[in-house]
Amino acid sequence: MTAEAQHTHNPYPSAAPAPVPARAVLEEAGELLRALAAPVRIAIVLQLRESPRCVHELVDALGVTQPLVSQHLRILKSAGVVHGERSGREVLYELVDDHLAHIVVDAIAHAEEG
Repeated sequence: MTAEAQHTHNPYPSAAPAPVPARAVLEEAGELLRALAAPVRIAIVLQLRESPRCVHELVDALGVTQPLVSQHLRILKSAGVVHGERSGREVLYELVDDHLAHIVVDAIAHAEEG
């Protein structure tokens, strides 16, 4: 299948339309996508896909400031993308589930195709 064929809106014009999820589900999905819609947050998700990390590890890996990483982690945590668990004096952050990493990895793959 060619790249053009893969990006066709509806390759089966006679197929019945897909059912539309409940409005609450659509709103939650929108909130999730908004939470992921920042380059630093995408990079954080990619890092956490590999293994749980604490803030200073994310700062080192991403080359951004600690306050910026903490701010983005708060947004991701509030959206239910990550959760943190205290380990001594540090908080270890990890993804809530693998679905979230797949969304980011697929978006990166799509961007790299262009």
